[in-house]
Amino acid sequence: MIDPINLVAIVLMASVTYLTRIGGYVILRNRALSPRATAVMEAAPGCVLISVIAPDFVSDNPADLLALAITVLAATRLSMLPTVIIAIASAGVLRHLIG
Repeated sequence: MIDPINLVAIVLMASVTYLTRIGGYVILRNRALSPRATAVMEAAPGCVLISVIAPDFVSDNPADLLALAITVLAATRLSMLPTVIIAIASAGVLRHLIG
């Protein structure tokens, strides 16, 4: 059985995540964004991806460094979704094979 404290923490984290994701739609639903704001919103997913993979730049694990190189190569040639899928798959496979 799950500890009640952990369950409360999970529910609160899920709620905050949901509220932050839906909040933008609720706040901006009747507004037109400027070209600059639109550019910022389009760049946000790339910024999140970089913040997730940035720690691998200083990793001493060969599997992580190789997965990072594969991800960077994919990012230069593909759109966001295939890049993320390749990054996750390569990291998982390489960590399993190399360690």
